[in-house]
Amino acid sequence: MSVFIIAEAGVNHNGSVTLAKQLIDVAAEAGADAVKFQTFQTKQLVSRNAKKADYQLEHTDVGESQFDMIKKLELDIQTHRELIAYCQKKRIMFLSTPFDHESIIMLHDLALPIFKIPSGEITNLPYLRAIGALKKEVILSTGMATLGEIETALNILVDAGTCLHHITVLHANTMYPTPMEDVNLHAMVTIGKALNVAYGYSDHTLGIEVDIAAVALGASVIEKHFTLDKTMPGPDHKASLEPDELKAMVRSIRNIEYALGDGVKKPSRSELPNRAVARKSIVANRPIAKGECFSEENLAVKRPGTGMSPMRWDEIIGTDASRNYEVDELI
Repeated sequence: MSVFIIAEAGVNHNGSVTLAKQLIDVAAEAGADAVKFQTFQTKQLVSRNAKKADYQLEHTDVGESQFDMIKKLELDIQTHRELIAYCQKKRIMFLSTPFDHESIIMLHDLALPIFKIPSGEITNLPYLRAIGALKKEVILSTGMATLGEIETALNILVDAGTCLHHITVLHANTMYPTPMEDVNLHAMVTIGKALNVAYGYSDHTLGIEVDIAAVALGASVIEKHFTLDKTMPGPDHKASLEPDELKAMVRSIRNIEYALGDGVKKPSRSELPNRAVARKSIVANRPIAKGECFSEENLAVKRPGTGMSPMRWDEIIGTDASRNYEVDELI
């Protein structure tokens, strides 16, 4: 099964439908399977006195509240319909993360096939129960969470009606950008094995190498933020990939998928011709007369590998030559 690649547009549209469509263009051209936005009612998501995260303060107006920052990035239902239609035209799946109950209902009414749960909602029981009751495919991000919290969230989703095999858990770190020493990619595999669930990786590091490594470790879903330009104003642009980087990530992931293969150790089609060149055969080490006994003195092992395999060495030693042999002639 191919790795499901989510190009995370998030709020990098800066509130502009035009920019949102340009982001869809980039994701489709890069070969991503889905492009994901964020759906929220600001008044339901954040209180007016909530502070910004440190990374948000670095890249937005420090005098602006988190409420005011997020309000400008809100997308209404008509915009959702417009973007869904545009994704259908571009043949890429539209996804969006709901951050409140009204948004869950909106996305369900819009018939989204997959519900993505963000890291911040993993301890939100009513939210988890509402999504679990929809019985849809679920992708659960786990930034800031312990293994026990992940297990509890899964139990809530399953008890509400979602099958465990319809859930993919994404290892994640919520720092933008994530320091390499905090990635802890082996924890992704731990989640999958400990909870018997499909797993993947939601990446906030700079670059694409961690995403490639995650695929090599068995990730079935990769999510990565992208933008049109890292220098644009907004909270997430700087830690996002630019279009050429997104293309490189998708291309690298697809190459790694090919390289991983089926796990059966056998000669590949491309290397079969090399066996005759690189392997060796039993040959005459000097002229050998008919009837002469083959010995370690008159036999040798040399290329090419088109004759008798050296694995039959013990079988041949001590038998008699059935004809004359010249030096280096295959036995």
